[in-house]
Amino acid sequence: TESKTSGLVMVDVTKWPIFSLMGPEDLSSIRKACVFGSSGNEAIYITHDDEVYVFGLNCSSCLGTGDTQSTIVPKKLDILGGRKVVSLSYGSGPHILLATEDGALFAWGHNNYSQLGNGTTNQGVAPVTVSANLLNKKVTEVACGSHHSMALTDSGEVYAWGYNNCGQVGSGSTANQPTPRRVSTCLQNKVAVSIVCSQTSSLALVDNGEVYGWGYNGNGQLGLGNNGNQLTPCRLGGLQGVCVQQIVSGYAHSLALTDKGLLYAWGSNTYGQLGTSNKSNQLSPIQIMTDKERVVEVAACHSTHTSAAKTQSGQVYMWGQCRGQCVVLPHLTHFTCTDDVFACFATPSVMWRLLSTEHEDFLTVAQSLKREFDNPETADLKLCIDGKYIHVHKAVLKIRCEHFRSMFQSHWNEDMKEVIEIDQFSYSVYRSFLEFLYTDNVELPPEDAIGLLDLATSYCENRLKCLCQHIIKRGITVENAFSMLSAAVRYDAEDLEEFCFKFCVNHLTEVTQTAAFWQIDGNLLKDFICRASRCGAFKN
Repeated sequence: TESKTSGLVMVDVTKWPIFSLMGPEDLSSIRKACVFGSSGNEAIYITHDDEVYVFGLNCSSCLGTGDTQSTIVPKKLDILGGRKVVSLSYGSGPHILLATEDGALFAWGHNNYSQLGNGTTNQGVAPVTVSANLLNKKVTEVACGSHHSMALTDSGEVYAWGYNNCGQVGSGSTANQPTPRRVSTCLQNKVAVSIVCSQTSSLALVDNGEVYGWGYNGNGQLGLGNNGNQLTPCRLGGLQGVCVQQIVSGYAHSLALTDKGLLYAWGSNTYGQLGTSNKSNQLSPIQIMTDKERVVEVAACHSTHTSAAKTQSGQVYMWGQCRGQCVVLPHLTHFTCTDDVFACFATPSVMWRLLSTEHEDFLTVAQSLKREFDNPETADLKLCIDGKYIHVHKAVLKIRCEHFRSMFQSHWNEDMKEVIEIDQFSYSVYRSFLEFLYTDNVELPPEDAIGLLDLATSYCENRLKCLCQHIIKRGITVENAFSMLSAAVRYDAEDLEEFCFKFCVNHLTEVTQTAAFWQIDGNLLKDFICRASRCGAFKN
């Protein structure tokens, strides 16, 4: 999922002090990275050719180098070379869990509570495959609490093991769990899509948007309305009626983001990490940031009391413990990604997720092209839309788009013109399209993205179609859901149609009260009612 690795924003890993020793050449080789440890003093990174390196203090052999020596110079972990890493998490010992693209699970580091899942309590000095009870299972995501471990499989099963003093393994007892055990009871027939841990509790998000929690609950971090520990999963009743899309946990608090971009918080609030303007714990989810625009991403991790969120227009807020200060209300920062909040303000300065990086130490071909978009000095063609001009380069348009390649074949009279009039699309839509040809990026509000989806369909630009669908998904609301659904049907965007359909079914009562619902075409309406009834939307 998108939430687990960073989006397309440039991230500078040297914002984390431990990376500031590396030279430009080594830095430019980094594709993914994670900083962890009690002082942000250990790091693991993956290069563009899928080699895995570690450096730092090596507490509890958490670097996996086969010894207990610290290292200021990166060392390669040969056993993981060439295996594409898809998920990584760290505990407080620290112990490390890592999942690879082929579904294998590796663990190493601190093991006093069997959190490595190998049935012993011997320190793991190097990465070892965790296979007990996971044979033929493909692990897609991992999560660590302070001394317990969780893994999610591609079929939506959750496994847990390790320290269990508060029931955080979900086995129904408080005995430590030496090997992975399937978390069942009320998760038995559910398909989990995401897992997170606070220090001594666990949360799982299932595919219908429900959240389940178990383990320590002394600060209300399970969001159940009480503070009693739970030895097996319990559904968070306080989130009934909303469809959760992302969950994160801090040291003893949790945050949930819904598919409508609403944000809920619960649990410990000693440092203001719930963002409620006070420091009172919350035993049940409470909605926060209600006066802000739609939230698209939320961030926290179990080794800090810091929270962060990103809104639809890219604004990043932070709250909780920020460099020792208690910030009790979400504070607008100048950062472009939530990751930077943890680099600059979390204690310790760790990463909340496995970070994906991009580099700007020199101008790449892509960056040079981006700079030349709409530059009259180098352009050899003007496009006129709604009386406004956009300056472009024929060669770039021909290279990037089949439509223009055909247009500029000499038998089209357009080939000789210096100005071409465009009348079938609006200026903002056409400008976004041209900018996409120069940058691979689209920046448009969801409502305009529908016009761009129309253009992408008629110009057969499939990548652009996907990006438009992504923007529309992020911007779906009760008010516009049916317009989005009709657009998806009209432009034959199956993935988007399925997404809008599910959203409409999940919020059926509300969407049927909107103006957009009453404007949809009769055939589409009949089709929607048929499909919704097959999904059990009408209970009797």
